Order: sequence, then C-alpha cells, then structure tokens
Amino acid sequence: MPKTKSLHERLFGAAVLKMSFRLRDAETSPAFTGIYPGVLRDLRLEDAEVDRFIEEHRAEVEAAARGAPP
Repeated sequence: MPKTKSLHERLFGAAVLKMSFRLRDAETSPAFTGIYPGVLRDLRLEDAEVDRFIEEHRAEVEAAARGAPP
C-alpha cells in the first residue's frame, strides 16, 4: 500500500507543477489547463491553497520548479 502524502507534500507537489508553468508564462497553455485541474482533484486540493503555499514558500518552490537540488 502506498504511503499517504502529508498536506505539505501534496501542496509542495502541486505548487512546483504550477510554478514550473508560471516561470515559462504558460499557465494558460493547453498542457497546464489539461493537467493541473486533475492534479488538484487527485491531491484533494484547491487552487487557492496552492497559491497561498507558493506565497509562503516561494524560494523553495521556485528552486524546485527550476530543477535545483533540495
């Protein structure tokens, strides 16, 4: 049985995904609009929660979205 992810882990994953598209100015792209809503649904998150997480952890999220090691 897979390990259940914590709220922080779920938010971090969704935030990195969103930030990776944001950094390329591609939040309106078909790829993002096709993938992101499903990620939110599967992780049981709301977009506003992800935006708040990004605001509170911007440096960490941006670094991960750019592929920097943790």
